[in-house]
Amino acid sequence: MQSLRVVVIGAGIGGLSAAALLAKQGFDVTVLERHDQPGGRARVWEKDGFLFDMGPSWYLMPDVFERFFAEFGRKPSDYYQLKRMDPSYRVFFEGEGHVDITPRLEETKATFERWEPGAGARFQEYLDGTEYQYKVAMSDFVYRSYKRLYQFMNRKLLVEGTKLHLLESLDRYIQRFFSDHRIRKVLEYNIVFLGGAPRDSPALYALMSHVDFNMGVWYPMGGLTEVVKGFQRLAREQGAKVYLGHDVRRIVVEDGWAKAVVTDKGTFPADVVLANADYHHVEQELLEPRWRSFTAAYWEKRKMAPSTLLFYLGIDRKLEGLSHHNLYLRKDWDAHFKTIFRDPSWPDNPCYYVSCPSASDPAVAPEGKENLFILIPVAAGLEDTEAVRERYYDWVMAHLEGLTGESIRDHVVLKRSYAHRDFERDYSAYKGTALGLAHTLRQTAVFRPRHRSKRVENLFFTGHYCHPGIGVPMVVISSQIVSEEIGKEHAA
Repeated sequence: MQSLRVVVIGAGIGGLSAAALLAKQGFDVTVLERHDQPGGRARVWEKDGFLFDMGPSWYLMPDVFERFFAEFGRKPSDYYQLKRMDPSYRVFFEGEGHVDITPRLEETKATFERWEPGAGARFQEYLDGTEYQYKVAMSDFVYRSYKRLYQFMNRKLLVEGTKLHLLESLDRYIQRFFSDHRIRKVLEYNIVFLGGAPRDSPALYALMSHVDFNMGVWYPMGGLTEVVKGFQRLAREQGAKVYLGHDVRRIVVEDGWAKAVVTDKGTFPADVVLANADYHHVEQELLEPRWRSFTAAYWEKRKMAPSTLLFYLGIDRKLEGLSHHNLYLRKDWDAHFKTIFRDPSWPDNPCYYVSCPSASDPAVAPEGKENLFILIPVAAGLEDTEAVRERYYDWVMAHLEGLTGESIRDHVVLKRSYAHRDFERDYSAYKGTALGLAHTLRQTAVFRPRHRSKRVENLFFTGHYCHPGIGVPMVVISSQIVSEEIGKEHAA
């Protein structure tokens, strides 16, 4: 008996992880990827001996990857090697120097105590609470599919809801414990990478502090691209076929069923279609209007996560003032958040992130040289011009030199910028977003777009638009959820 054919659109980590899971279940899986390499937003750019991860650069929540590979009787170490970051990251505060956050909790407690008497002890209390949040969320809420509101607003949630602080903002919750703005920023900065602002995101996301301080910040040697290679290798080991350079143009639907996926290279018949591409793009551009679950007005009303202005830089000398992960946080960072979420506009004096992976990994830059990845979070939907990019390049380079006390700009031998129009061109990203939908309470769990189309019976979705949301670990979980759902409804 012939296996049911699953066509996966997109070889991002969501598509590759789902392909591996579905192939393991016995489906005949084909993955179609627009680009000439896998990874989606986790692609790599290599030139002149420099190797840049183009998107994700943090490896967090190692338990998620361990749980995923365990489904195949494997371990992450079978595919890539991890190194724990020490320091985890360096934080530069506007006008107040910098601090290294290390894996050693006692050092962090001592730092917080210096900034605010009594904060060291309160930090442990706070951290214990975030560990509880994480365990409850992961065991009862994250690895679940939500199709109806009652599935989310269940008895367990009502009992645990107050302890999870779902109805309180992250910023207000953390202010209960700490008044020093530096401590609050260290505990809140990562919400940006989840596509939200501290004042608008549920305090549930305080659980990221448990991820940060208890579980640690890790780095796959060779870069995040090694994780992508690992997922692709696993998918192929399970029997999935991955076709690169196949740009999907249309999903053929007949009588409410997806029958085939049309690319620029040909047509692929399908019994099930799983889209790992941008949700808005699939709905609005690959489907005829009558098969769309959401209208253009629906998308226009969504609160989008940030886009980013990125600079990939090759430096012809080693730098002393940067760690692997570096954050610049301005004192009044609410002004920057306002330009992202409330009044979309290009920011003045923005916060930004700098990755210097060559500080940990000699494989990503030529000997004696440095690899820099600079990220400025900005609102989705902004006009992205070369003039704007150059203005921010001039600003950030001068600012970074001021922070580190080092000459950097004169040593740039390779430069590439990347922003809204690149995300739109390369990923068909709605409004040029880098991340998808923001993590607000009204865009969490059942309030995010469903894994399954409302109009097309055998069309499913995975990725950062769906539950549980943004970030590489969340995308892997999304694929585990939807693969199980497909397996139950369309037995191979």
